[in-house]
Amino acid sequence: MARTRRRVNVFSLSFLDCMSCGFGAVILFFIIINHKVEVRSDVVNEDLLAEVSLLEDEVLEGQKGLVLLKNTIEEKEEEVVVTEGLAEKIIRQLEETVIESATYEESSLADREHINKLMADVKKLEEEVERRRSAASQTPEDLGEKIRTFIGDGDRQYLTGVKVGGQRVLILVDASASMLDETIVNVIVRRNLPDAQKSASEKWVRTVSTVDWITTQLPLASKFQIYTFNTAAQPLLEGTRGKWLEVADGEQLEAAIKNLRRTVPDGGTSLHNAFEAVRSLQPLPDNVFLITDGLPTQGKNKPFRNTVSGKDRFKHFTNSVGELPAGVPINIILFPMEGDPFASSAFWLLAQRTGGSYLSPAKDWP
Repeated sequence: MARTRRRVNVFSLSFLDCMSCGFGAVILFFIIINHKVEVRSDVVNEDLLAEVSLLEDEVLEGQKGLVLLKNTIEEKEEEVVVTEGLAEKIIRQLEETVIESATYEESSLADREHINKLMADVKKLEEEVERRRSAASQTPEDLGEKIRTFIGDGDRQYLTGVKVGGQRVLILVDASASMLDETIVNVIVRRNLPDAQKSASEKWVRTVSTVDWITTQLPLASKFQIYTFNTAAQPLLEGTRGKWLEVADGEQLEAAIKNLRRTVPDGGTSLHNAFEAVRSLQPLPDNVFLITDGLPTQGKNKPFRNTVSGKDRFKHFTNSVGELPAGVPINIILFPMEGDPFASSAFWLLAQRTGGSYLSPAKDWP
């Protein structure tokens, strides 16, 4: 009897049970993991929500601060506008004040110039009267006592009323840079020129001619000395400081004038040192001629600043006058300088107080 073979079925009950158990285990494992994820997610979400809430509070505070800052900026802008308006108003007031001040100064300067012109006119009339008196009283003997002569150009060699008498005559000549010209601008230009052109300046040539004319009027029996001064005072003839020279010695007089022609104006002006030279001469001079163009720019020593005001110049002048010995007449020959309106009245008063004369000559004199 033949045996039949038994067929094997892979999908048996035991196989299905195993598969069911495996799937159940997987499902259980998935359920456990998913629960942990949900718990962790809830914790993380709570932290994030707390941070978001904090950030929202900070943003809200920032917005409040921004609004406050904008309000503050608007207030400041309004204050700036008000301040700018006040500033413009003050600037307009300052401009009006400056214009009024300038108008007042121009008016005052015009008045001073008018007064100075009147004083100069009166002085010229007085000099003309004195000239006529002098011409009427002059004798041939007087004309024969002159050791030098001065040849004028046509009718420009006229008398002035200046008395050139005395036993000891001192001539002080301003040799500062301002003697190069009558205006400040031209002085600045000329002081940078070569020395030969400086010495040929019209104003300086007039100054030399004035000294030359004075020396021709000196009495033959008198003594003389000539000093130039800028920041210091020095005699024209070397080795004669503090000494009187004889007018009768014509060679010394001629040498002094030649040295003056070779002098080049330079530097500032110190009347203090010039008047010290007057005091240093013994015996004292009995007649002094001061040839200058304005108030001094410094005192005894060089100033610290490069600029000097009109008030400072008048102060230097007042202090320098204190160096003059009493009883010595000071004769002023002034070549007016631009920008120095007080010079004329100051030197006129000095001449009057010391018993001297004051002359502001024409451009064609002597």
